[in-house]
Amino acid sequence: MTAHRSPATIAVTAGRPPREPDGPLNVPLVASSTWHAGGPVGYGRYGNPAWSALEEAVGLLEGGRAVAFSSGMAAVTSLLDQVPVGGIVVAPRHAYSGSLGLLAELVEAGRLTTRLVDVADTGAVESAAAGAALVWLESPTNPNLDVADVRACCAAARAAGAMAVLDSTFATPLLQRGLAAGAHAVVHSATKYLAGHSDALMGIVVCGDDGPHDAVLAHRSSRGAIPGALESFLTLRGLRTLHLRVERAQQNAGDLAARLSTHPAVARVRYPGLADDPGHRRASEQMDGYGAVVSIEVDGDATAADAVVNRCELWVHTTSLGGVESTLERRRRWPAESKDVSESLIRLSVGIEDVEDLWADLSQALSGTQSQ
Repeated sequence: MTAHRSPATIAVTAGRPPREPDGPLNVPLVASSTWHAGGPVGYGRYGNPAWSALEEAVGLLEGGRAVAFSSGMAAVTSLLDQVPVGGIVVAPRHAYSGSLGLLAELVEAGRLTTRLVDVADTGAVESAAAGAALVWLESPTNPNLDVADVRACCAAARAAGAMAVLDSTFATPLLQRGLAAGAHAVVHSATKYLAGHSDALMGIVVCGDDGPHDAVLAHRSSRGAIPGALESFLTLRGLRTLHLRVERAQQNAGDLAARLSTHPAVARVRYPGLADDPGHRRASEQMDGYGAVVSIEVDGDATAADAVVNRCELWVHTTSLGGVESTLERRRRWPAESKDVSESLIRLSVGIEDVEDLWADLSQALSGTQSQ
């Protein structure tokens, strides 16, 4: 019998082929859309060894059954499409703009209705859950880093007969396990931390019960939002170092957040690891770490924030996150971003570089704002 193993060990060992003499240590990359008849797959849209291995590994990390998708938004869509026509979805007022944008499109089309709440306000989530078909949680949120009481919110959803879904992209399975907290399903943009090297576009849904899993799997098979074999291979390869990357990036993030909180050019810092952050106590109680995303509001307007971003030389100006490299962007540069997000907010995805190099670059960029 296999002993209980830590998430760090599971990330390295899960999804491996059987140990056989001269057998490969990794599941081979199988580039084929067509399969000989008579087996369980039948066609390339229904299975591939690379994504099956990835699903096994992520499923074990989250404690459920995983289904991989071609992107994070494909994974999100597979869950929102489970809502019956006219159904009510409770969702965070501030969350990933892609998810909120899709919800807005579905509302505009008359497909469903939404109740937008402050996800950190447990009472508001509990009240909104009455009569809902789906309670969509994101914690910590993108980009404000609000922290939901995941267990209480999932319990409220279940009591109301609603499906509870948690977007846990920022936390990863190492820091937060939503199924154990009561969610029916957990969704990840695997493009981010799970793959971790900015070279693969992927999404994953992990379900705790057969019903949601089978529905999500059927959605992927019929809609065709399957992951590529190469992307699956790369994501699984990235997963092998997830614990090391998250550990180093989180350490860097905590260090930088503390320094940023005393910088005169910074009006506000959001990071759950700071003792005075609104989400600190809750994150400390329900998470195994605080993650590697820090959001700051520059003391100034959008122009000042853009100037900080443009003065950085080491930090990469891009919209993605979760890679080994440190990236940043002013989120309101995107028209789809919530108007409640500050114009001067810069989201920092802290990578695994030397923290002193990261600080030197960020500090000089912020100091330039003061001199203007």
